[in-house]
Parts: sequence; C-alpha cells; structure tokens
Amino acid sequence: NRQILERVNKAMPFLIYDRDPYMVITENGRLVWMIDGYTTANSYPYSATLSELGNYIRNSVKVTIDAYNGTVSFYIADSTDPLINAYSRIFPGVFKPVSLMPTDLRSHIRYPQALFTIQAKVYSLYHMTDPQVFYNKEDLWKIPESFSEGATETMMPYYTIMKLAEVGKTEEFILMVPLSPAKKENMIAWLAARCDEPNYGKMLVFDFPKQNLVYGPEQIESRINQDPEISKTLTLWNQGGSRVIWGSLLVIPVEQSLIYVQPLYIAAQSGGVPELKRVIVSYGNSIAMEETLEKSLNTIFGKTFEPLAQEASSQPVPNNSSDVKSLISEAGHQFESAQEELKRGNWAGYGNAMQKVEQLLKDLGNKIK
Repeated sequence: NRQILERVNKAMPFLIYDRDPYMVITENGRLVWMIDGYTTANSYPYSATLSELGNYIRNSVKVTIDAYNGTVSFYIADSTDPLINAYSRIFPGVFKPVSLMPTDLRSHIRYPQALFTIQAKVYSLYHMTDPQVFYNKEDLWKIPESFSEGATETMMPYYTIMKLAEVGKTEEFILMVPLSPAKKENMIAWLAARCDEPNYGKMLVFDFPKQNLVYGPEQIESRINQDPEISKTLTLWNQGGSRVIWGSLLVIPVEQSLIYVQPLYIAAQSGGVPELKRVIVSYGNSIAMEETLEKSLNTIFGKTFEPLAQEASSQPVPNNSSDVKSLISEAGHQFESAQEELKRGNWAGYGNAMQKVEQLLKDLGNKIK
C-alpha cells in the first residue's frame, strides 16, 4: 500500500496516527516519512473525555517509512507508557527503543501539534492552582481565534526557532501557541513545547503581567481591519472577481515585546495560485502594510535608527543604523524566498526560509532594545 497512513494503520491498527506526517532527508539523501503514533484509552480513572480520543493519550510511538522501499519501523518514544509496553511484549521485536533510531532521523523528531493543542486546551483550565479561583473559573484561558479564508478559526500552534528567555542558552526548535483570557482578546501567556534533545517534550509557559495590556492575535487583526488605508485597500481587492486570503499570523516574541507578521494574498474567485500582495507588520502601536516584509519593517523601524545628532563636546554615539538596515533587508529577502518556495509546493524550503525570517526579526528586536 503506497498511502503511508493506510500502510501504518494496516500494520498496527490499535494505534492512533497523526494526520500530519512529514518527510525528512537522511544524511545519505534518502527520503523518509515520519509519523507520530498515539496510544489511547477511554477508561482512565478521574480523567475528562476528549471527543473520540477517550480520556487517555500518549505520544508513545514514532514511526518511520522509507519512501523508496516502504520499510516501516516503529520506535518507542515514551517508555513509561504501560500500553505501549504491553503491545511491545505482545509483538516482540516490532517496537524498538527510540535510541536505536538513526541519529539523522532523531534530529528531525518534533513535538506533535495535535497533542500540543489538546494539552494547551486542558492547561487553559488547570493552570489555576487556587481552589477558590478554580471553582469559580475566574482565570479561565483559551487559544485565541484567527481570521482566515473569510472566517474565524482557532489559532493553530506553530513551529519556530528561538532562544527561550532565562532557560535557553542557544536557539532551539519549539512549538508554541499564544493564550488569551476566556472572555477577552488580549494575550495573557504563551505556551511552548521544546523539540530538541535533551529537552524534548518539556513544556514552558511564559506569563505576561496582568496589569499590562499585551495585544492578542484577535486584537491585532481587529486593528488591521480598522486601519482606514488597509480597510480601503482590502475592500477594493475583494471586488472584481478576486478575493483576499489572509496568511497565518506569526507572533514572534522578542525579549520583552512581540512582533506580529501577517502576509496577504490575492487569488481569483475561480481559483488559481494565490499571489503574495502585501505583508503586514505590527509592533507596539504601529502597523505597516507594504509590498514586502523589508518595506514594512522599514516603515515601522526605519526612522528609529537615524544617526543621533552629536554636539562637539559629547562622546561619540554608537550608530547601529547600518546593522538594522542590513537585518531588515535580509529578512525581506528571506520572506520573498519563502513565498517562492510556497508557490513551488516546497514546504521544507518554505519552513527553512521562514525560520530564518523569525531569527532575523529576533536579531532586529535585540538591536532596538
């Protein structure tokens, strides 16, 4: 069977498989599919039931499929799970320890979005540790909604590369999602799952001070729609047989602040390949919509870094204007490269380019502190 999800389901039908398999390239150039496998149950004591998954779920298995010969390998990723240990004894030799997975494949293991979304929803309630607050649900959180394809939908967690404040010494691959109060739209925290060894699977939450207003994704998109120039342009583009497609809103933590980046595409009502038309950047109270990311960043940050006037008696003032312009230019170049990869359907290339964009924006944020 050449359909990889059907293939693994026939091999091990008692596991639940992630709907988002991804392909990696090994050191010797072979293509290998990787799929996350879950053990589930519906009779775990004192546990809430989640739709069709029951009330117990573990990402206990990592599956690899060689794209050339179809070889399927099952690796135990969570040796503390009693279910996968039982299956391993029932089918001796089928499940191997994840330590036996080739190193070049292990480096591509990522924390699954589906499981992380479930955990984020559960944490939105159970982060409350005070019994009275928990009973009254006074501090209930939610995953914010985002505008896409003419409708609002729950924001999906996304992968990014960043240096975690206070706990990380270098940049690392993480999965993150912002969180908002249940009845408000501002951002109250963001949750992250680490994907790199030796910290794989460790989760962190970064709380924002409640006394300070931090714009959430819904508020940013509302501010975008309320901007007179942007609103006028979008209304014009949505006429004459074309439609505006909102790209994924990217929330990028930079030290003690956030940068929001959202691409806008235009496509014909009858179909066709969407074309990148504008890039919106929001930072603080400023919003810019320009043809490229570079121009949007320049609109917001350009005037901030003009050389400071110096009096004859004053000490020379360091000027990092050229560094900032270089970072803005490179970020714009990488963003355009990402869009080209997206048009070609090269998701790996698109992801790599967007990761570079995020890192450049973080470097830019460090320059403007």
